[in-house]
Amino acid sequence: MNQNRITSLFKIQYPIIQAGMIWCSGWELASAVSNAGGLGIIGSGSMYPDILEQHLIKCKAATNKPFAVNLPLIYPQVADHIDLIIKYQVPIVFTSAGNPKTYTAKFKEHNIKVVHVVSSAKFARKAEEAGVDAIVAEGFEAGGHNGREETTTLVLIPMVVDAVKIPVIAAGGIASGRAMAAAFALGAEGVQIGSRFVASVESSAHINFKKRVVEAGEGETLLTLKELTPVRLLQNKFYNDVMKAYQRGATKEELSQLLGRGRAKKGMFEGDLDEGELEIGQVSGMINDIKPAAEILHEILQEFHLVTQKLGNVKF
Repeated sequence: MNQNRITSLFKIQYPIIQAGMIWCSGWELASAVSNAGGLGIIGSGSMYPDILEQHLIKCKAATNKPFAVNLPLIYPQVADHIDLIIKYQVPIVFTSAGNPKTYTAKFKEHNIKVVHVVSSAKFARKAEEAGVDAIVAEGFEAGGHNGREETTTLVLIPMVVDAVKIPVIAAGGIASGRAMAAAFALGAEGVQIGSRFVASVESSAHINFKKRVVEAGEGETLLTLKELTPVRLLQNKFYNDVMKAYQRGATKEELSQLLGRGRAKKGMFEGDLDEGELEIGQVSGMINDIKPAAEILHEILQEFHLVTQKLGNVKF
């Protein structure tokens, strides 16, 4: 595959980025994706600083390729995470859930590339003004915490591409080479893939959750809890409890109490499929097996090449 602005920026072989998903994206998955030629990301949002440090040490030992850390800016100990990222010379940081202006300059002082995740063209422009190197434009289809706008990937990507001059990475509903080809047709120069890598051998998700993702059918997820932080969930007992709370007109405080603490850990990391929060994208309905991350990446790439070659021959 030829180099483009994303592969050149990150010094990687293929413009396929594994999303930094809490409870699912530890050093094993990040290093496996990076070793396969993509960009692996450690999802630091579920890690205390000492845990993140362990993952950084192990990831650096497992790969000599570039990898990144996803840093939710609302994380309580964000300053400690930043210190660790700098200490271990992580080359790339993906920031989300906050104002990119706050820390971008500090990262740049240490020659760290900064990518910010957005769900609208307006916030893409603000991120570009803040000095980030690239944008992840994440559509409504994506799993986990999402934007309130409900703009689908098909609509969002060209809007963001037209709004900024820096390279755009498409995210949300991408789990195949066909979807990657579509994202590139819309102007993206890379894709960020989350849900497909949840169902990988190296994912730190509990096997119960991985199997539930594989079993998921069409239409089994819903974006909910917008009063708190919007999140896309698979249907289970907790999901049904949330729906019942809405039906009886629950307040924001009541929803917060229902959510409580540690729901995501309980579901995705500990495998409690009833009481846990099962965060996954709409594309879970298309995921049918658990495979090594390298195999997933190369299958996506192979299909991407087949589709783009086929489209190259289409004329009207």
